[in-house]
Parts: sequence; structure tokens; C-alpha cells
Amino acid sequence: MSEITANYPGAISADAGADPSARYYVDEHHPESSTLLGFWLYLMSDCLIFACLFATYAVLGRNYAGGPTGADLFDLPLVAMNTAFLLLSSITYGFAMLESQKKNLRATMIWLGITGLLGAAFLALELYEFSHLIHQGAGPHRSGFLTAFFALVATHGLHVTFGIVWLVTLMFQLKRHGLIPENTRRLMCLSMFWHFLDVIWIGVFTFVYLMGVLP
Repeated sequence: MSEITANYPGAISADAGADPSARYYVDEHHPESSTLLGFWLYLMSDCLIFACLFATYAVLGRNYAGGPTGADLFDLPLVAMNTAFLLLSSITYGFAMLESQKKNLRATMIWLGITGLLGAAFLALELYEFSHLIHQGAGPHRSGFLTAFFALVATHGLHVTFGIVWLVTLMFQLKRHGLIPENTRRLMCLSMFWHFLDVIWIGVFTFVYLMGVLP
């Protein structure tokens, strides 16, 4: 009977410390290509969610029900500052990725920390905006316009919150295990997610805020 040998990455022979009763065993259970493909599929599903929310806002965005309009409510300088925070966080994350490719753990952690702080600043301003609108009596129940607005912007904010939690968790993993291949792959996935949120926010800023102040 012929013996079967492993000729692919992740296969380790019995002589290298595996169970002697086995000819080989697989050390890598989640190939990088499969992980990235699965994450791309997740991002595509998220695109569908935001497409539905943008479509809902397009239909309801002018249904004011006798209430305030976007021109009455939106504070564009505040929103522009919030946009700057999120776009800067995308740049700092890019610096973190560059340092990770150089295997510089300390610099990677610093840039990730700055990214998290900018994301937290974005969320703080967004929560302030929501609180201010509700205090003015412009909550999501006031009109179809405000319902669609809160649904779209709050969903994006929840994604940013999840991204910050993921980033903090990844920083703990990096501190404990360093820039191992698994953590590098996680950095790449979070990078795609974070830049995806930036692209969505540019759409929100343009379609909701800038067009919302037009008469």
C-alpha cells in the first residue's frame, strides 16, 4: 500500500511532533484566502443593508409632516468636523498597516490607538447631534424624514461602534501575540471594514446632509 504525503502549506509530518499514528496533520484550519473571501461576502451583504437604507431615505427624505426640514436642523460645520474625524481615522489606520508590514509592533499599536480615539470622537459628536435633535422635538417619531434619517445614520454609527470594539480587541491580541500571521490577517479585515465605513459616510454626508440643506 502506498503512503500519502502532504504537499500543501500547513501540513506537518509525524516526525515533526505530530501524533505518531498519523502520517500528517493540518496545522492551518482557516486559510487566508478563505477568510478574506468570507469577509468580502460579509461586506457585500452590508452594502445591501445600506442600499436599502439609502433607498428608504430617498423615498421619505421629503416627508416632513409639517415638521422641521434638514435645512432647519442640520449643523453643517459640526457634521463637517465629524466627517474630518472619520476620514483622518482612515489615514491613521493606513499608517498602522504600513508599520505592521515593517513588523514594527509599537508603532502599529500607536497608530491603532489614534484611530480608535478619532472613531470615538466621531461617535461622541454623532451622539451629541442626536441628543440635540431629540431635545428640539425632532426625534425619529416626528416625521418620515426623521425616521429615515435616524435609521440610516444610527446604523452607520452602530457599525463604527462595532469597529472600535473590534479594534480594541485586536490591540489586546497584538500585545499578547505580536504580529503573527493570524493577527496580520485580522488587521487586513478590519482595514477593509474601516475604509468601507468611510465610503458609506461620504455617501451619507453628501446625500443626507449636503442635499438636505437645499431648498
